Amino acid sequence: MPRSNWRFLLSPPATGAENMALDEALMAHARSTGGWTLRVYEWSAPTISFGRNQTARGRYDLERIGSKGLAVVRRPTGGRAILHDREITYSVTAPVESAGDLRESYDRINGIVLEGLRSLGVHASLAEGKTRAPSLGMAPCFNEPSAGELILGGRKLAGSAQWRADGALLQHGSILIEDDQSVLAELVTVPQPQIPKPATLVDALGIRPAMADVADAFAMAVRTLEDPSVTELKIEGELRAHADRLVVRYLDDDWTWRR
Repeated sequence: MPRSNWRFLLSPPATGAENMALDEALMAHARSTGGWTLRVYEWSAPTISFGRNQTARGRYDLERIGSKGLAVVRRPTGGRAILHDREITYSVTAPVESAGDLRESYDRINGIVLEGLRSLGVHASLAEGKTRAPSLGMAPCFNEPSAGELILGGRKLAGSAQWRADGALLQHGSILIEDDQSVLAELVTVPQPQIPKPATLVDALGIRPAMADVADAFAMAVRTLEDPSVTELKIEGELRAHADRLVVRYLDDDWTWRR
């Protein structure tokens, strides 16, 4: 597949609504420009994100969520619940025309993430076995890896999900720095079994990596594997305005608790 034009973006921490709005705006940007963007970011407050089609209404205890000081947002991508706190989130947006089918695009994006992690000393690999993602039950995202997801020592290190619409794609990924995903089991209305302990970057490295170092490693991976002339993307003009307009959607309870 011919090389594509890439941009890279390290964003400052933002709210759940702001993060999801910017990712959706970047998807529209990919649709209109034909370019790819890898964005790396954190969250300004601990936030639970639900997958696009995950049933959450009536299954999560709002009082318990509030007592722990957690925010809630629903992603435009699929998958299951994730607690965004001690983790790194990345998104990739691209035109479908140059991305190939679902498997091809996953492999391409996973290759970048693997290369970046390995340059940091994290020798992750791709899970084998199941060919389908688990059903959208109450178990959190890091309960078990699906085929093609990133694992370390047999344990899930990164979860990901992709959404395609109108000729563009958005893929979200979450890489744990430390493990706090078991908190999600305390927030549901129906008791859930304890999830297996996922892998973390602290497990792999013995230290907490700096966000800037992880971002630099991912940018270098894009430069090595995809586009030697990758440049930084500036969030300004219509892209900024579009993201600002989309924030309202992700603040709306009718979207967050749509199912």
